[in-house]
Amino acid sequence: MATQYRTRRVIGVIIILLVSAIGLLSNPQLYEPAKPEPASTSTTDSPALKELASLPVKGRAPKTGYSRDQFGSGWTTTQGCDTRNIILHRDLTDVVMGEDCKVVSGTLDDPYTGKAIQFQRGSNTSQLVQIDHVVALSNAWQTGAQQLTPLRREELANDPLNLLAVDGAANQQKSDGDAATWLPANKAFRCQYANRQVSVKKKYTLWVTSAERDALQRILVRCVTKA
Repeated sequence: MATQYRTRRVIGVIIILLVSAIGLLSNPQLYEPAKPEPASTSTTDSPALKELASLPVKGRAPKTGYSRDQFGSGWTTTQGCDTRNIILHRDLTDVVMGEDCKVVSGTLDDPYTGKAIQFQRGSNTSQLVQIDHVVALSNAWQTGAQQLTPLRREELANDPLNLLAVDGAANQQKSDGDAATWLPANKAFRCQYANRQVSVKKKYTLWVTSAERDALQRILVRCVTKA
C-alpha cells in the first residue's frame, strides 16, 4: 500500500511539473520574476515618469459598492494552478511542490522588508507569506475600476504584474494604502514598487490622486538621478 501511495505521489508530481512547464511556455509572463525599470540618465528618458505623467489626476471616488467580489470570487485558475500558487512558484526559491499544484514550502526574499522568510504550507503558517495587490483593489475601485467590466476587474485582481508574494505583516500594514500613505520599508525596492504601481494604473486606465502622483514622482525622480 505504501509503495502504491509513493508511486501515485511521484506520478502526481510529474504531472504538476509538466503542467507548469506547459504554462511557462504558453504564458511566460506568469512565471517571470519582478524586474526593475531599466536605468536612465535623465528624467525625460524615464519610461515610468512618462507613464506617470500620462495618468489622469483626480480625487478618489466614493468607496460605495466596493467588495472583493467586484473583482471576482477569489483567485482564478490557469491550467489547473490557482493564481496564489502561480505567484508563490514565481517569487519563492527552493520551491517544493505538492499535489494539486500547491506550493508546499520555499524561501521568500521579501521585497517589502528585505527579510528572508521560510514558507511552509499549513493552517498556522501559510499567512506568513501573502499575495499583495500592488495597487490595492479598493484603491483601484476608487480610482477608476468601478468603470471597468467585471471581467476586466477580475483580470486586474489576478494579473501577475499587480501581484507580489510578500511578508504577511507588511501586507496587513499596507492595507489599501497608496504610495502617498505607504511605502515598503525596504528602500532598495521602492523604485520597482513605484514603477509597478504606475504600470498597473496605466494598463487598467486608472487615475492617481494629486498626493499619490507627487509621491510616485519623488520616488521615480530619485531612481533616475541615482542610477
